[in-house]
Amino acid sequence: MRWPLGIVSVVYGDLPIEEAAELAKKQGFEHIDVSGDVADELALPIHDRFAPRPTEGCSTGPLAADRRSFEKTVADFAQIPNCRIEPWGGGAVGSNDATLAILREVPGLSLLLDVGHVTAWGGDVIELLPHASHIQLRQAKVGQSQAREGDVDFAAIFDELDRIGYCGRLSVEYFDLPERGWPFDDPLAAALETAETIRALL
Repeated sequence: MRWPLGIVSVVYGDLPIEEAAELAKKQGFEHIDVSGDVADELALPIHDRFAPRPTEGCSTGPLAADRRSFEKTVADFAQIPNCRIEPWGGGAVGSNDATLAILREVPGLSLLLDVGHVTAWGGDVIELLPHASHIQLRQAKVGQSQAREGDVDFAAIFDELDRIGYCGRLSVEYFDLPERGWPFDDPLAAALETAETIRALL
């Protein structure tokens, strides 16, 4: 494979993280992405940690646009070196233009590029790939951040990653989070189907 393929722990729902990592290893994944407070001793290496606020060495999503302005988001991330931001459609950074703008404003900031979120807001995934230090993959459609069948062109993404010399990692992510407005039936089955598709292309 051209890039290591892992999985995000949220795929496994309420399964304890230790069991999720064991299962992910059996399913052929090479790393697992977890929340920031998880201990290091798991069956798989941890690649990405997600923190609720900008934290060095972690990924963080911007707060919802109605809770935090773009300007305040820039100020928050500018205080933390070596942080990744994960833009999403409902956040203060939720479009290609806003994403490119915060990258210009915050030196050293990189992207956890979730192709599902970019596709959902109708954005151009390829345009943002050069700024990604980690990429999360799933199928999605405009207006729908995750789908079993969608419009994400994995082959085109991988061709561009080859062209730009991407040397990071990839992770598959689906999630059932109805309390956040993201319900989804059987995220694990969808993740395994997507992983099979991706592995055939890698």
